[in-house]
Amino acid sequence: MSNKKFLILVVGPTAVGKTDICLNLAKKFTTEIVSCDSRQFYREMNLGTAKPTPEELQLVPHHLINSLSIEEDYDVRKFEKDALGILDEIFRKRNVAIMTGGSGLFADAITKGLDEIPDVDPDIRKQLIGEFEGKGLEWLQAQVSGVDPEYF
Repeated sequence: MSNKKFLILVVGPTAVGKTDICLNLAKKFTTEIVSCDSRQFYREMNLGTAKPTPEELQLVPHHLINSLSIEEDYDVRKFEKDALGILDEIFRKRNVAIMTGGSGLFADAITKGLDEIPDVDPDIRKQLIGEFEGKGLEWLQAQVSGVDPEYF
């Protein structure tokens, strides 16, 4: 087996034919498909996501589709860790893996990596949500403007 490993990334908006392309590529290269679509991860999100059909999911192994509940806390950092682990497993057996989806941030997490961002104390989030709920959007906008006027 070659030491060279290739990730074929197929990205684009919903309903442009990514699934068909990826199924054909996966069959051609005898490999697996990893989703980087932030809505297809969730079992409860079916409308407007154009998930592969149960029949399509049976044709080749798929990863990270219907793998979570919307009740679970999941973000791009966790996705990066999960997807890199899955890709490592695929690359132990295959020289090619396929990743597909419409979420650019999630694709970039794999192809470009993420900046190191420190963990934020959950109490800070609760405090900010409480202040927002009590003081309103204008207060929150003023806070952002004061801390980062260029971003605001």
